[in-house]
Amino acid sequence: MSTENEELKNENEVTDNAAETSETPEPKAEKKDKKGHKADDKLKKELEEANEKIAELNDKYLRLSAEFDNYKKRTLKERSDMLKTISGDTLSGMLPVIDDLERALASIEKAVEIEPVKEGVSLIYSKLREYMKNKGLVEIEALNQDFDTDLHEAVAQFPAQSDDMKGKVVDVIQKGYKIDTKVVRFAKVVVGI
Repeated sequence: MSTENEELKNENEVTDNAAETSETPEPKAEKKDKKGHKADDKLKKELEEANEKIAELNDKYLRLSAEFDNYKKRTLKERSDMLKTISGDTLSGMLPVIDDLERALASIEKAVEIEPVKEGVSLIYSKLREYMKNKGLVEIEALNQDFDTDLHEAVAQFPAQSDDMKGKVVDVIQKGYKIDTKVVRFAKVVVGI
């Protein structure tokens, strides 16, 4: 009897093992209630709206960036064209002065007296200075003025003859020029100490 019991027990174990291996548990289906389903739809909708907004902002950024690049190129070209025009106008205004200088050089060769030559060169110089003044070029006043590093460049120092000349320009080595407030060339000066 004990062997029969053991056999029955073994058979039961075998059938239990077979049942366990043959039955695979089915995956549990996700159960969504109405609120969970609506929440997922709402999140998807918000995500789509956010993606659309990102795409729209990215498009605006790209367009603005391209527009700014075009603006920079356009202004650089306009500035270059303006400088060429200004340079051309300035140089074309110098042509009469060059013509006068050429005539003066030709007359120097034939000149017997020096006074008419001096007078002609002086007239040409006056004409050139007037032209430059009309273009906005102004000479920087330096002689007997207080030394100003914004306008003057000290090339030497010299003992002043009086106390009131200390720190002032006592001699001008090379004239300086400016257009409005912009210095074109600093005046090279000797300063009294």
